[in-house]
Amino acid sequence: MKLAAEADGAVRGEAAVPGDKSCSHRALILGAMADGATRITGLLESEDVLATARAIASFGIAIDRDGDRAWTLRGGPWGSPPGPVDCGNSGTAARLLIGAIAGMEGRRATVTGDSSLRSRPMGRVTLPLERMGARFIGSDRLPLTVEGARLGGIAHRNEPPSAQVKSAILIAGLGTSAPVSVIEPVASRDHSEIMLGELGCDIMVDEGKAGRTITLGRSRKLQGCELAIGADPSSAAFPLLAAAIVPGSDVLVRGMLVNPLRTGFYEVLEEMGADIELTNERIVGGEILADVRIRHQALRACQVGAARIPAMVDEIPALAVACAFADGESLIEGLAELRVKESDRLGAIIAGLTACGVVAAVDGDSLRIFGRASVRGNASILTRGDHRIAMAFLVLGLAAQGPVEVDEAEMIGTSFPGFVDTMQRLGANIG
Repeated sequence: MKLAAEADGAVRGEAAVPGDKSCSHRALILGAMADGATRITGLLESEDVLATARAIASFGIAIDRDGDRAWTLRGGPWGSPPGPVDCGNSGTAARLLIGAIAGMEGRRATVTGDSSLRSRPMGRVTLPLERMGARFIGSDRLPLTVEGARLGGIAHRNEPPSAQVKSAILIAGLGTSAPVSVIEPVASRDHSEIMLGELGCDIMVDEGKAGRTITLGRSRKLQGCELAIGADPSSAAFPLLAAAIVPGSDVLVRGMLVNPLRTGFYEVLEEMGADIELTNERIVGGEILADVRIRHQALRACQVGAARIPAMVDEIPALAVACAFADGESLIEGLAELRVKESDRLGAIIAGLTACGVVAAVDGDSLRIFGRASVRGNASILTRGDHRIAMAFLVLGLAAQGPVEVDEAEMIGTSFPGFVDTMQRLGANIG
């Protein structure tokens, strides 16, 4: 299904943004490992997350959705699934489930996914787990068979920074009493640490000159509880980006996750001159939520160093579009990770910007964008099956001189079901 977007005035109003994708995956997997019932509200009901729910059920865990959009898991010991565990397009689901199974002695499962996920490397997860004593049958790509084992300890240095690698190690470590720690010279997303603590795990985070050290304590048994998930800042990036680049716009997102390790995109937007307002800050389930509002204001170019990328890695397509409308030359460094996302995301960004008349270039792992207030548009974008590329360039079309079309849009449902409806309700001409 193709979609197109074109300028048709300001976007204004309150955007309905679904629950955070990273937290949703973790809530399902950790809730399934906990004793007793875990009730989850605000769960993202996207294709990726529903694939995780189906995967959990294949291990014999009872999972139900009730009428008020809450999900309840009855956790406990996992069985071995009767067939391959299909994670769809979700790298988070695959890597975290690999960690969970690795620490369950006597369990065995084959983890697989769609063609895109089967092309993505798994070695960054399997190598440290093998050091702990985990056993795998297969290569660096899915499908991969995991044989649960009695694991030993590890002190893993998380370079390059990866929240998925860290989380897989910590989750595997729940099945052993041996010392388990992860050292992070550059901090990655800490949702796993926060949620493990909410579920009763003894977990320590120490900040030092060498970075953060996350250590599992003696008590590693999880107990079911209530988990509430805030609005996803990576999905909110698109309606809020529209507000930043479309003249006269004013968009509000309520209850957005504003974890400091997830707000890099918004911090850079503010440095670029965006009018951003946070109100009603509160802590829910160990995470910080707030209502976030952006009003249109002219943007200037930015300089983003590699150390800042982990806090905005999923928002780089949105940031690239913001830079296209900013005055001057922007430089974003440290983008190697984008080459092994759902697509070669860095290549897709360059191709899309160029098609829309924006001068942009890749220099190693850095991206240079020569922005200006007026962008031509009049382009058809090859999304390469990437949901964030599709959403980013549809938003670009809302502020461009001519319409922008994306070659497919079904995969937007992997992270932001209801994206088109949400944008249309704000007044966006997308269809």
